[in-house]
Amino acid sequence: MRAALAYIYQGDELGQDTLSIMDTLQKLDPTNYQSPITNYPDTEFGLALKQTAMLIKAEVGLEVSAIDLGGWDTHFTQGSTTGLMPNLMKDLAEGLAAFHADMADHMNKLTTVTMSEFGRRAYENGSLGTDHGHGSMMVVLGGSVDGGKVHGQWPGLEEGQLIAPGDLAVTTDYRDVLSEILVKRLNNPAVSDVFPDYQPVMRNVVKT
Repeated sequence: MRAALAYIYQGDELGQDTLSIMDTLQKLDPTNYQSPITNYPDTEFGLALKQTAMLIKAEVGLEVSAIDLGGWDTHFTQGSTTGLMPNLMKDLAEGLAAFHADMADHMNKLTTVTMSEFGRRAYENGSLGTDHGHGSMMVVLGGSVDGGKVHGQWPGLEEGQLIAPGDLAVTTDYRDVLSEILVKRLNNPAVSDVFPDYQPVMRNVVKT
C-alpha cells in the first residue's frame, strides 16, 4: 500500500508530505513513550495525553486532539474524599499537570480546553450522588491564556441564586470561550459557521 501511494502521489508535494508523516507515525511507539520530565497517570486518560504529547513533539502536523474522560454521570454514591468523583478528579488533575509539565517548551503554541456536556445538581440526591444540572466549568491551559484567575461571575448557592430544582446558574456560554479560541488561537474567523445563529462575547480568556 505504501509503495502504491508513493507511485500515485509521485511529484505531488502534499501527497509526499503526507507519506512522510505516515512514515514518522509508523516509527513512533506511543506505548513506550516516556517523558523525561514527568510521569503520566497509568490510565486511559493519561495514555491519551501522553500520546498527544508525543505527536506534538514529533511535529507531524497535529492541529487538534480530542480526548474523552467519561464516567461523570454520578447519580449514585458519588463520594467526597474517596469514591467515583474524587477518583475522576484525581485522574483529570494529575493528567493535566503531567501534560503541562511535559509540554512546557511548547506552551506558547498550545491551548488545552477542558469542558463538560452539562453540570451536576448543586445538592446531593437520595442516592448519595448528584443529578444532571445546568452550570458547569471550563478549564483553559496554555501559554497564551490569561490564567491564574477565575473568569466570569460566581452565581452563588444561596436561596434565590440557584435555578430550576437546585442547579448552578450559567453565567458564561461555552460558545464564547470556544469562539475566542477559534479566532485567536486557530486563526479562524468563521465563528458563524461553527456556531450558527449565535453572536459570541469575547471574554478575553486568551491573548492574541
